[in-house]
This record gives sequence, C-alpha cells and structure tokens, in this order.
Amino acid sequence: MQKQTYQGSCHCGRVTFEAAIDLSRGTSKCNCTSCWKKRWWSVRCQPDDFRAISGESELVDARTMTKSSNPSGFCKHCGVQTYSWVEKSDWNPETYVAISVAALDGLEPATLLAAPVEYCDGRADNWWNAPAETRHL
Repeated sequence: MQKQTYQGSCHCGRVTFEAAIDLSRGTSKCNCTSCWKKRWWSVRCQPDDFRAISGESELVDARTMTKSSNPSGFCKHCGVQTYSWVEKSDWNPETYVAISVAALDGLEPATLLAAPVEYCDGRADNWWNAPAETRHL
C-alpha cells in the first residue's frame, strides 16, 4: 500500500487537518495510563506529510491546560485529541506527528482493521515490547 491523504477533525470540527498516511506501515496502541484512559490508537505521519488546516489556536496542552506551544493537545471545546507532535529525543530518532485514527474522517473500518497494530507495554515501562494481554486495547 502507499500513502493516502486523509482529512481529520475533532468532534466539533474546529480543529481540522490533512495527512498523507500509509496505514500498511502500522498503527500503535499502548497500555500506559495516559493512552489507556484516552483510548489512544495512533498512526505516525512524517511532518512533511501533515498539514494543519484550522484550529491550532483551539488546542490545549493536557499537562498545563494552556494553549499548546507545539500545536498538540486536545480541542478546548469538545475535548478530542486529534494529533500530537512527538519531538526527536534520546528514545525517538526523528520528529513525527502521532495522529489519532479516530480523528480520521472517512476512514473505512475495513481499512483500519487491515492495518498492523504495534502494542507497547508502557504500564510496565517496557515500551518496546507488547504487554502479555492486548485484547482490551
């Protein structure tokens, strides 16, 4: 499969974006308490393949509850987290945009179900391995 351009949005429609994504490269689910409580299921997108269309000023950082400095966070009106910028770090070799698959408009369930899923055991601080149980994720 190759990249397909998807439009995405929050529930109220104030935050919108588009991204060229290759779902055949996989998606990610984690069992850490943050991802678990948000039901976060994401797909990576290269920064050059991502374009915010509207609503960056409507995003609030979950940690500080203030306007996000790196256009990430959740919509302050409807509470949906659409995407998050993940900066290059010791554990991450390159910056990418983590996009919530639930925020992708028009994504067919069959397409999503065909995408591989990588599971991360964040709850046990064993991020690079899958947890023993994944059915609940």
